[in-house]
Amino acid sequence: MKISVLALDGVFDTGLTALLDTFEMANELARLKGMRVAPFKVSLVGVRKRLRTGLGFSLSVSGAEPDTRPHWVVVPAINAKLPGAVLDTLARRDVIAAGELLRSWHARGAGISAACIGTFLLAEASLLDGREATTTWSLSPMFRQRYPQVSLDHTRMIVPSGKIVTAGSMMGHLDLALWLVRQASPDLAEKVARFMLIDRRASQARYVIPDHLANADPLVAKFDRWARANLARGFSLTEAAKALHVHGRTLQRRTEDVLGKSPLAFFQDLRLERAQELVAEGMRMDAVANEVGYSNTGTLRNLLRRKLGTGVKQLRSSGRAGD
Repeated sequence: MKISVLALDGVFDTGLTALLDTFEMANELARLKGMRVAPFKVSLVGVRKRLRTGLGFSLSVSGAEPDTRPHWVVVPAINAKLPGAVLDTLARRDVIAAGELLRSWHARGAGISAACIGTFLLAEASLLDGREATTTWSLSPMFRQRYPQVSLDHTRMIVPSGKIVTAGSMMGHLDLALWLVRQASPDLAEKVARFMLIDRRASQARYVIPDHLANADPLVAKFDRWARANLARGFSLTEAAKALHVHGRTLQRRTEDVLGKSPLAFFQDLRLERAQELVAEGMRMDAVANEVGYSNTGTLRNLLRRKLGTGVKQLRSSGRAGD
């Protein structure tokens, strides 16, 4: 499998090396199994012959040729973590040129993939229009508002959509690399995951910090504060809208535009986030349920397990480990 890793100035160092190290580990393990030809031929390409990484290291890269056709092109993140820095990045000439290359490769039948901020480059090049995608959860409000034509689910770690694949936040580069290895050999991917201690993470949901997303919009931030003060009482859209001096439809529309979910769904996320904190602190489950507005502890246990992939005992253990 021919893989071209498209790196640009300011590339996120960890993301780039995670990709390259995973492919090299796969090749090494394949050789140990007696394969004479490495399954992955990886090239580091760019729109310029030299670049500086986010941490300031200088790298030489091969010039990207739009008339070539790798099996997959991988776009690692650029080291831009805040909305303003992302906007500056998207306006750069080399990034615009990279978008043209990506469209050319895609038109020639190459698979296109990206992780974290790299997904913004795909969306900017219109390659995600009408498709499902994911991105780094921390910038999902910005992504959702800038690219409304993309069906975004920021809770998912990997989203394949035809010949385009997107991956989640920073360490999603590992998940993306492993997904690509799995396309060549599921058995090899399993061995790579074991050697590199890569857990299979289907979702970013357990890592999302709801109030970070809420602060992307003033009205949603106010709703966040109201919701946290009323977790034990239960949710009423009418009551929330009245407290915030807006129409219920306005609050509904704004949370869906910014968060990609209804006010009720966000309220439930806050309930589970608070329940997780209280369980980790050692509070009894009946007291936790009362604190966050659930009358049935069994329901709360099931919801926590569904969201976090772990049970109450594990949550309590993790809380003690942090003492």
